[in-house]
Amino acid sequence: MHKSIAEIESEIIEEFDLFDDQMDKYEYIIDIGKKLVPLDTKYQTDDFLVKGCQSKVWLHAYEKEGYLFFEAESNTAITKGIIALLIRVLSGQKAVDIINAPLHFIDSINLREHLSSQRSNGLTSMIHKIKAYASS
Repeated sequence: MHKSIAEIESEIIEEFDLFDDQMDKYEYIIDIGKKLVPLDTKYQTDDFLVKGCQSKVWLHAYEKEGYLFFEAESNTAITKGIIALLIRVLSGQKAVDIINAPLHFIDSINLREHLSSQRSNGLTSMIHKIKAYASS
């Protein structure tokens, strides 16, 4: 069964509610990143690099049967976890839903407030890149 963006966001919020300690949340984000399917090296080029990230993040998108899917890779564990969260929410959705997704879960799990300014800018860059793919 296909889940909506809001349903997936709710699941993530519930998962993060289990953690009281911010370090436990970071560990969980890193664990999520470890489960990300490795990105084919042919997509780990400047053409797929997300500009504005402190770490290197490559993002590839493809369309299948009216749905947009994302694959990514990063050279740091925390960034890989962050892009994995975004992919979990947005991959397999229709482009119009991706473009219009407010991504409330980011604030609900206090993700941005515990990131350095560079990582927060990187998160914004990843979201912009995903929405740019959906717009094209």
